[in-house]
Amino acid sequence: MLLVPLLFIVSCAAFTISSVAGGGAGLVIMPMLGLMLTASRIPAALSIGTMISTMGRIATFRRAIMWRVVLLFLPAALPAAALGVYCLRLMPPVYLELLLGLFLSGNVVLLLRPQATIQPDPACWRSLPVIGFAAGFISGFTGATGLLFNRFYQKLGLQKEAIIATRAANEVLLHAIKLVLYARFGLFDHSVLVAGLVVGASAIVALQMTRLVLPLLTHAQFCRIGHAAAALAGIFMLGSAAHQIALKDAMSLTYGRAHGETELAMTWRSHRVALELERPLELEVKHRVALASDPATGRHGATLTVLHLAADRGVFVTRRALGDHDGRRTGGDGAFIPHHHRHNA
Repeated sequence: MLLVPLLFIVSCAAFTISSVAGGGAGLVIMPMLGLMLTASRIPAALSIGTMISTMGRIATFRRAIMWRVVLLFLPAALPAAALGVYCLRLMPPVYLELLLGLFLSGNVVLLLRPQATIQPDPACWRSLPVIGFAAGFISGFTGATGLLFNRFYQKLGLQKEAIIATRAANEVLLHAIKLVLYARFGLFDHSVLVAGLVVGASAIVALQMTRLVLPLLTHAQFCRIGHAAAALAGIFMLGSAAHQIALKDAMSLTYGRAHGETELAMTWRSHRVALELERPLELEVKHRVALASDPATGRHGATLTVLHLAADRGVFVTRRALGDHDGRRTGGDGAFIPHHHRHNA
């Protein structure tokens, strides 16, 4: 199976870059795992791999751990992680992945700015429980938090080794609890275990590269690489989430011209929204909603609302109920029109 060695190579590269950048491997690996697993099982596989990576980082950089951060972070993060796993059963993580992708893509702005030193902010210590809760929930829901909170660690005054080590100490118990909950909720199977172990093995290989590269970087370079990795992870996540949502919700965008009319339309689930320009000069905004078929007759129906902006007739709205009735079909949308309401604006 070609996907397994490909996953190892991609994960190895992602963990090498993320270790130098202070995190983010999970957010890059998620789209790759999506080729092998269903969306609800990706966080479980990712947690196995990141758990192995986290234990390796603790063993390597244990002397740089700032335990004060860990003690303030974990009490709120642990129950939040359990809440995130529970919510994973109720809603696919793809929508959160889309939001995280948008957030991480904002690091492109930081890359374009001149490099500025991040000054420690003592007020951030009071926010640690809130940050812990947010990190725990996102980690439980998606399987990774990656680079989302690196800037916060920098504002606490942590340097590169301390960021890597302290993040690992914060996350090791999170991953352990998540793995137990994933198993409890039936989100584990053989494919999840294989994918997770492949990711974990790549993380160990990448850690050896990190030990050679990290001493060569200044803290400013470390931060800049982190911004670049976050922006790249955000772009990956946006593309992956948009593709999954388009498939899951039957999204499409169409453009066409016929009989003197130009139409731009978008479909989403049972909705269709179209912008149509007609001659001589009329603009129509159409919203069509497909209704469930009648279980007694098997007939399908729909409602159509049209906003008209016409140069000669002004602004008005029409509403139509579309459906099959006694085998008759009329109207421009190929369906019978039982009633027609017009509202002048």
